[in-house]
Amino acid sequence: MKAAVTTGAGLPGVIQIQEVPKPVLQDGWVLISIKAFGLNRSELFTRQGHSPGVQFPRIQGIECVGEVEEDPSGTYKKGQKVAAIMGGMGRDFDGGYAEYTAVPLTIVFPFESDLPWKILGAIPEMFQTVSGSLNEALEIKKGETLLIRGGTSSIGMLACQLAKSMGLTVISTTRNPDKRKHLKENGADHVLTDDGEINQALKALLPTGVDKVLELIGIATLKDSLQCIRPKGIVCMTGILGGEWTMKEFTPMGDIPSLGRLTVYMGDAANLDKHLFQQFINAVADGSINLNIDRTFKLDEVAEAHTYMESNQSKGKIVVEN
Repeated sequence: MKAAVTTGAGLPGVIQIQEVPKPVLQDGWVLISIKAFGLNRSELFTRQGHSPGVQFPRIQGIECVGEVEEDPSGTYKKGQKVAAIMGGMGRDFDGGYAEYTAVPLTIVFPFESDLPWKILGAIPEMFQTVSGSLNEALEIKKGETLLIRGGTSSIGMLACQLAKSMGLTVISTTRNPDKRKHLKENGADHVLTDDGEINQALKALLPTGVDKVLELIGIATLKDSLQCIRPKGIVCMTGILGGEWTMKEFTPMGDIPSLGRLTVYMGDAANLDKHLFQQFINAVADGSINLNIDRTFKLDEVAEAHTYMESNQSKGKIVVEN
């Protein structure tokens, strides 16, 4: 089969198109014929060598959509449409940058849809990240205020739509003033230009602070985000758009405000409701949710897609279609 193999850590050129053996199934695993997959920022960091646990060469890709090729357990039928999300995919074992992948049953999400594969390919990780962050980690509720740090990312855009649909007031941030209109059109009630320190501007807007913060930039703005919450407010760090993993100076008693709460969401597809995945796809199909897909590439162009993602020019999700 054809695969985009990350041969080692480095620039996008380390991703090479190769012919490799089709995966061999283990007990409790499913073989999927991959039709499309989305690119994710974490895959860029892995390719750069920032994921110590990942051994090269590796077929990356933490998500995919396609059809069941083989399921010895009989849980799914050949040809049935499924998605696979995380669970070590593309890190502990070969993932979605290929024509086929073998994954554990626990991370397989069946669905029905007539949407094009290039649309479906954008959904799995976005669904997992947004649903897990908002519902599981932040436990958002109608009437609350939510600050989205990194609002122009594909996750930030989708989180805004879902939060608005659930009755929240949303404040989104962008480093680029030219993207303010884009965020307002996406549903944000307020938009702040982010220079790394927005807590004073936010407190001018909401003196008591916000109820919840979805931190997608990461440690570069985490301390400032903690100063944006009201007492008993929650900050959830989900993203690392800022490109840094480790905070060198952090004092919990000083950086977390009294009664403030800090959590992280790292993604666990096994804990997500598979019925919610179908509902999410239905919402995309009926137009309730706009995925904001930026560009679509072919499998042969994965290295080019990584270059584009790394340039930070994207205004939405990047998808690769087989």
